[in-house]
Amino acid sequence: MKNKNINALVVEGGAMRGIFAAGVLDSFLMENFNPFDMCIGVSAGATTLSGYLSNMYERNMNVYTKYSTREEFINIKRFLQGGDLLDLDWLWDISIKELELDIETIINYKGKYLVGVTNIKTGKIEYIEPTINNISKVVKASSAIPVVYRSPIEIDGVKYADGGIADPIPVKSAYDRGANNIMVIRSRP
Repeated sequence: MKNKNINALVVEGGAMRGIFAAGVLDSFLMENFNPFDMCIGVSAGATTLSGYLSNMYERNMNVYTKYSTREEFINIKRFLQGGDLLDLDWLWDISIKELELDIETIINYKGKYLVGVTNIKTGKIEYIEPTINNISKVVKASSAIPVVYRSPIEIDGVKYADGGIADPIPVKSAYDRGANNIMVIRSRP
């Protein structure tokens, strides 16, 4: 039996549906609401959690509305010619350049921040706690949907892809880590 309340926030993936979580997390920021001991995100959920944990109001909304809709990111012609349908490298680079994440604030978060990634070799979910040295790769790997982004992301010699493949809503992972109060942000019932 658990004797301490551990509050967890779980944010699902879902590509562009992540704009819903972005709005919810912006509301949390407006109210200075962060009672969470642990935050777990996969895919788009990991990205939106990064903006939330860096206390950057409307950052995620801007990424979705100003960058994710551009031809540099989604390009069917490039995809049909053998490239990526979704250019995560471009999206990450431009959004960091123009809406730089406060990575130190994320790393210094009082609780645990875990990003779910799918191990390409095993097909199983792994949760990585980002560091200053790997946060870019970890968050990008969590959103690297196979086929539409053709190259798995390598972290410490292991190749990873979208975390939502192996664990789209990581509630059990939060529970297994001791959380007994779990809030889930989903865009669908």
